[in-house]
Amino acid sequence: MAYPTSHNPFADDDEEDFKPKRIGFEDESDSGMTDAERRQKYLQQEVMRTAQSAVDSSYRSLSLIYESEKIGVETAEELVRQGEVLKRTDKMLDNMDEDLKTSQRHINSIKSVWGGLVNYFKGKPETKPTPEEPKEYQANERLQTAMSGSRGHEDKYQASHPNLRKLDTGGFGAAASMDDGSSRQNGYPQNRYLRDAHQTLDSNLDEMSSGLARLKNLGLGLQAEIEDQDDSIGSLLNKVDKMDAKIINTNQQLKNLK
Repeated sequence: MAYPTSHNPFADDDEEDFKPKRIGFEDESDSGMTDAERRQKYLQQEVMRTAQSAVDSSYRSLSLIYESEKIGVETAEELVRQGEVLKRTDKMLDNMDEDLKTSQRHINSIKSVWGGLVNYFKGKPETKPTPEEPKEYQANERLQTAMSGSRGHEDKYQASHPNLRKLDTGGFGAAASMDDGSSRQNGYPQNRYLRDAHQTLDSNLDEMSSGLARLKNLGLGLQAEIEDQDDSIGSLLNKVDKMDAKIINTNQQLKNLK
């Protein structure tokens, strides 16, 4: 049907749809309640929802701590592998230095009879035993201890993953009722649902404290390992500079022999 320009099309709707609703969650069980009782029930349900929200938040925080710890362990393992590379590089430079010394003896023999006599009386260089396989690189003790402590909680990372964790939330939320929120037992509310929520929250907070302590130790261990490897890199750079100078000198001597 056509309406005049000044007509309000919403005027035909049922006025009941626009009446303000009562505060709270009304269902069939609320029909015999007074407004004060409905208000009390609504507040009780809000308390339960707040408790559930706090528990869920603590689980999310734990998950982040475990994830950070997992990343820290992976970083530490990568640092250990890097330390092994630095150790092998240092060994290679030592071998190169020995080879250059041998080359220098040969050059001295070629350059002059006197050099040959000197090498003759020096005798042949002692045959060195076959070098042993280098020992496995060991990170600093602090990092090893931190990695060992964190690896013992790898299973908790899987268990705390939001897509894998199964949290029993039965009794929480709007369906939970408050038996006697004002009464307490051993410092916890007497209502069993709220008591379970508080106990779970306390347990998670304790685990968060332990997890943060492990993260701190892991961070300090990583810092110590990085400082040790930084010193090793500085030592390697010095060796490389000396080796470069020796190689240039040896090449120059070979050119002069032509």
